[in-house]
Amino acid sequence: MIKECIKKLSFGEDLNFDLATSAMEDIMSGDATEAQIGAFVTALSVKGETPNEIAGMAGVMRSKSLQVKSDYPLVDTCGTGGDASNSFNISTASAFVVAGAGVKVAKHGNRAMSGSSGSADVLEALGANIDLGPKSVETCLNETGFGFMFAQRFHPSMKFAAGPRKEIGIRTVFNILGPLTNPAQAKFQLIGASHKTIAKKIIEVLKILKSKHSIVAYGEDGLDEISLSGGTHIWELKNGIITERSIKPSDLGLPLVDNAEIKINNPNESAKILEKVLSGQETPARFLVLANAGAALVAAEKAETFIDGVTIATKSIDSGSALKVLKSYIKLSNTLI
Repeated sequence: MIKECIKKLSFGEDLNFDLATSAMEDIMSGDATEAQIGAFVTALSVKGETPNEIAGMAGVMRSKSLQVKSDYPLVDTCGTGGDASNSFNISTASAFVVAGAGVKVAKHGNRAMSGSSGSADVLEALGANIDLGPKSVETCLNETGFGFMFAQRFHPSMKFAAGPRKEIGIRTVFNILGPLTNPAQAKFQLIGASHKTIAKKIIEVLKILKSKHSIVAYGEDGLDEISLSGGTHIWELKNGIITERSIKPSDLGLPLVDNAEIKINNPNESAKILEKVLSGQETPARFLVLANAGAALVAAEKAETFIDGVTIATKSIDSGSALKVLKSYIKLSNTLI
C-alpha cells in the first residue's frame, strides 16, 4: 500500500484518511523498506501534509504505542520544537506548575532534535529517571500528579523509521506527530507550534481525533510556546468547535519578555532556570511559565480564562506546590523501573 501512496504523493495528490493509515501501518509494522519510508515522508513533506493524512498516521502511532492507563482526566504540555530559539524548557516547567495546581500531567517528550534541551534532557539533568515503563508512569501520576513518557521507550515501532529520519535530515510529518500521540491518551492539551501553518493543521487534527479541549499556540516571534516578546496566535478546540484569536502579554497581566533572557546552551542551564522558577524567584522565565501554565489550566478546564489560569499558576508556584511535585517526582522516579 505504501508504494501506491508514494505514487499519489509524487503527483501532488492528497491521501485520504484510510490511505494514510495504511501507509503508516506498513511503516510501523516493518513491512516498508527504509527507501520507501524515506520516499514517503519526503514526498509528503514536499506536497504538504493535510490534517486527514496526519490524523490517519497519528491514529496508528497511538495504537502501536505502549499505553498508560488512568481513571482521571490528564493534560499534556508540549511543543513541536524546531523554533531554533534555544529557550529553556518552558512546557516542562509549566507542567509542574499545572500539576501543583491539582491537575495531573502526563508529559510526553523526547530529547532535543534541534534545540539545546528537550524535555527528556532537562528532566534527566534535574536527576529524574526518565526511562520508566507504563506501570511506573502510572505510579508517578497517582502519587505525585506528574508522569513522563519518554517517546523513545513508548513508541518502539518508530524504530523502523529512525534510520530514514536521521539520514533525510529535514523536518517531516514525524515532527508533527509527537505532540499528537500521547501514550496516556490525554484529552486536554496545550501544544506549541513553531510555524503558523503547522499550528492550523494541528488543531484540525485534534478535532478529527476528537480531543476534548485543546489549545495550540504559535508565537509571532516563532516561539513554539505562548510568547511574551509580542503577540501569540491561539487556536482553541472545545466541544468540537475551533476558535481563533491573538493575545499579547498585557492580556495576561504579564510584562514583555525579551527572548534573549530565556536562552540556554545546555540542559543543565535549563534545569537551573526551571528550579529558580519553581522556587518562586522573580525572573523573566517565571512570566513565560505563568503564561503557558495558565493556558494549560484553561485547556484542562481548571480555569475559565487565561487571566484566571495565570492567577492559579501563580498560587501553585508561590505556595510551594509546584516545587513539591518536582521533588517528589524525581525522588519517586528513582525508585522505579
